[in-house]
Amino acid sequence: MNYSSYYSYNAYASALEGIEMNGKLPSSLIRPDLLQTLIDHADHGISIAEREGDDTILLYVNEAFEKMTGYSAEECLFKDCRFLQGDDRDQPERSKIHNAILNTEPIQVVLRNYRKDGSMFWNELMVTPYFDETEGVTYYIGIQKDITELVVLKTELLACKKQLLEQQMDKKSGKNIL
Repeated sequence: MNYSSYYSYNAYASALEGIEMNGKLPSSLIRPDLLQTLIDHADHGISIAEREGDDTILLYVNEAFEKMTGYSAEECLFKDCRFLQGDDRDQPERSKIHNAILNTEPIQVVLRNYRKDGSMFWNELMVTPYFDETEGVTYYIGIQKDITELVVLKTELLACKKQLLEQQMDKKSGKNIL
């Protein structure tokens, strides 16, 4: 067993006894390099952005974001997040996001986004603002989840329900449905 990278809760608790930073315990018990690795390997897309004028530019995207969108981090960084919507800008959710950013509020929406290859996917987006007092900057943490399969299934289910209802109505009115 490699004890240099393994810490039990008790070992951590013992090591932290008496350690104080301005009267407080450290905010994280996870090494920064491990935290970075965990975020990089999360199943859902994770991005970090900041406001720059009217734009919210990407400063970080994890591997799941790259896989979901088809864009590498290098192709995304320092771009406004709206590039994922391509020319499909007529989405009411966009104004909801804009208002949430203006009011520094968290938001969850579903958007049509487009991969690098042009294929559309439904993106469940959660954005949470965080104001860093040290830098005086508000950052936005985005969690992206491709829910295309769920949206397609929901659409198919609604179509089936509609068809069933129409058949029931036709049956009640005496129409031959065959």
